[in-house]
Amino acid sequence: MTFFERLKNGWKIGWSSLEIIKENPSLLLFVVMSGGAMILVVASFFTSLFLVLGVPGMENLAARMAEWEGNNTVMFIVLFLFYLIAYFIIVFFNVGLVYCTRQIFEGVEPSVRDGLKYSVSRINVILPWAALAATVGVVLKMIEEKAGFVGQIVISLIGAVWSIATFFILPVIAFENIGPVDAVKRSARIMREQWGESIGANFSFAAFYILGYLAGIVFGITMFSLNPFIAIAGGILIIVLVHTVVASANTVFITGAYRKVQHQSAGHFDDNDALDHLFVEKKRKR
Repeated sequence: MTFFERLKNGWKIGWSSLEIIKENPSLLLFVVMSGGAMILVVASFFTSLFLVLGVPGMENLAARMAEWEGNNTVMFIVLFLFYLIAYFIIVFFNVGLVYCTRQIFEGVEPSVRDGLKYSVSRINVILPWAALAATVGVVLKMIEEKAGFVGQIVISLIGAVWSIATFFILPVIAFENIGPVDAVKRSARIMREQWGESIGANFSFAAFYILGYLAGIVFGITMFSLNPFIAIAGGILIIVLVHTVVASANTVFITGAYRKVQHQSAGHFDDNDALDHLFVEKKRKR
């Protein structure tokens, strides 16, 4: 496929994903709950600190945190715990979204409750994966800090490879009974055995994000002179809504691509040949 054909194909995939979200708006709740859970965790952490330490203690905590910046061990432990909680929350709710998407593809009415129950049943897989992802995140941060500018280049390259290798990690975690390391290998193997044409799909979702964020910013700037509160609140609401919709659609797309690779039904994606052009089997050497 040419570059422009890939972009056209990507738009088809993007719009098909949005159509599925439009017909099944309950899927948005998983991203909403994920964001809400993250906010609740952060708020609970700082509220607990305030109740225990009080105002003077919080002032001393700020000074102590400044001291911790020079203590890499403490900072990396805190960073690991933050990554662990964040990855667990994000993957937990996304596994529920992936499950409900599969239900849609199989012609079954999706249920948020069933999706959450399924995520609970996969905690034994989700938690080890969150630990592995958190470890990778901390290691990359360590390399970045010690290597400086060169480290940032290395991190960018490693990050790109990691993103490609874990492209199918959500459906693999959701549906295959393997450990976190094997899940990465499984996801990477699917990518390796299929020549990806995903640039167009990635472009379409990136474009949705950018256009949506710009709409929120333009709204805020336009309305600010009339009512600053409405301008700020409305702009933030638009950005949050766009992020929720596009993030959900992206997960739907990944689930559809995974099922297509597995030669299984993929709902709306079966109505056009967009996913057929996304991955083609790599020719094996004889």
